[in-house]
This record gives sequence, structure tokens and C-alpha cells, in this order.
Amino acid sequence: MPDGAPAAQAAQPQAKQAPFGGTSAVAPTPNRGHEAAAAQRLGLAISNMTEALALAGAASEMGQSILDALKKVSKFSPPGSQSQAGQRNATESMLMKQAQQAQAMQQMKAQAAQAGAGQPGMQQMMQPKAA
Repeated sequence: MPDGAPAAQAAQPQAKQAPFGGTSAVAPTPNRGHEAAAAQRLGLAISNMTEALALAGAASEMGQSILDALKKVSKFSPPGSQSQAGQRNATESMLMKQAQQAQAMQQMKAQAAQAGAGQPGMQQMMQPKAA
């Protein structure tokens, strides 16, 4: 074996490898569908905030806070970027989710009432408080 062979291998620069998990192939990528859904809901929120601003008045403290918030979020969903169909879909989605949550709350109340039927304290906790 020639004596120069190991020295030649040591002289060659080794290729640097990216750390494990550090390549772009495993980097998280944004979900465009979720971003579009978020933009639709943000458009709804902006229209609701605009209605609230009209009720509160732009000169009031609440109105000023609403204006500040509108300035910040409007860049993500500018006026006119939402179609009526998109707004309708987002509204229907939120209403469906609300109905599902209401049904789940009714089931939880019924289960709690059954579990606490013999305990007077539980029955008082389940009663809605008068405002």
C-alpha cells in the first residue's frame, strides 16, 4: 500500500451535511386552503367590526380601538376581496359549528344533571344565573 493514499483522503474537504431535519424537504409549508378560509372569516370579522364602528361612533374610545384594529387587519383582507358566495359559505360554516357546539353543550348538561341528580349543589350549579 502506498503511504500517500491516507494523506490524500485527509486533504480532501468533506461535504457539509445539513443537520438532521434541517432540510427544506421537511420544513412546514403553509396550507393555502386554510389561509383562504382564514381570509374569508377575516372578511366577515371586518364587516362585523365596521357595523360595530357605526354603532359605537368613530369619535368614541371604543370606536378608536375598532379603527386601529381595522387598520391592522384590513391589509390581509382588503375591501372587495370577498365574494358573496365566499361570505355565505363562511357564515354557513360558522353557523354549523355553533349548532354542533350547542348540541354538545346540551348533552353535557344532561349528563351532569343525571350524575348530580342526588346532589342539591349540582342542581343549583346547572341553573342559569339571573342577570
